Amino acid sequence: METSAAPRRPLRVLRRVVVVFVVVVALLATAFGIYANTVSLANRDMSLLAWTNPAVDIEVTDHSIVMTPTGESSGTGLVFIPGAKVEPAAYLYKLSGLVEIAGATVVITKPTLNLAFFDTRPLSTFEADAPEVDSWLVGGHSLGGVRACQLADDPDVRGLVLFGSYCANDLSSADLAVLSISGSNDGLSTPDKIADAQNNLPGDTTFVEIAGGNHAGFGDYGDQAGDGESTLPSADVRDQIAEAFLAQYGVGRVIN
Repeated sequence: METSAAPRRPLRVLRRVVVVFVVVVALLATAFGIYANTVSLANRDMSLLAWTNPAVDIEVTDHSIVMTPTGESSGTGLVFIPGAKVEPAAYLYKLSGLVEIAGATVVITKPTLNLAFFDTRPLSTFEADAPEVDSWLVGGHSLGGVRACQLADDPDVRGLVLFGSYCANDLSSADLAVLSISGSNDGLSTPDKIADAQNNLPGDTTFVEIAGGNHAGFGDYGDQAGDGESTLPSADVRDQIAEAFLAQYGVGRVIN
C-alpha cells in the first residue's frame, strides 16, 4: 500500500497547482474585463446637442458612430479613435463642428475592450461606413491619437489629426498633412510632451494650441485625474477645433 500511495502524492500536488493557476487566470481575466469596461461616460446633454443639430446626420453601427454633413460636404473623412476607456459618444459634440463647419465626415470607432491597442480591425472597416468620402484622415484623442499614428501608414490615409496627443513612432518622413491640436492647460499630454515628440512628425506639421484648453476638454466626459483646469466653455473648444481643421483640410482644400 505504501508503494502505491507514494506516486499519487505528486499527482495531487500537480492537480492543486493546475487548479490554483486556473483560478488565478480567471480572476485576472475578470479583473481586466471590469477594468476595460469601466469607462468615462459621455455627458448626455452635450451628446444631445450633436444629435439635434440639423447640420449633422448621425448613424450608429455595431463598430462605429458615423457623422455626416446634411449640407455641403468637403469630401474629406476622418476615422477618429477615442481615448482609452472613454465612451465614443463623448466626442460627438466636439467633433460635430468638423461636420457642420468644415463639411467633413467623421467616423468614431468603438475600440475593442474600449482600448484602441486591442483593436486589430483595419481602417477599411471604418472607411466602408462612408463610401462617399474621397480623401481619408486618421486621428484620435490621447492614447487614441498614439494608435492613430501607428495606422497613419495605411495607403488610403492622406493626413493625421492629433487631439491632445502625440506620436510615439517616427513619421517625420511621411507624406502626410498633419494637424496637432493641443490645450495649454493639458495636464496629461502637456505642452512640453507635445514639444518633445515634435521630431516624430513631418516638418510642415501644423500645431494649434487652444489657450485655456485641457485634456478632457477634447471630449465631454467629465474631469480626468491629473488634468489641468479648462477655462473655456465647451462650445468655444468645439469651434476652435473646427476652425483649425477647416484651415487645414476644409471645403475646397485638396489633400494630395
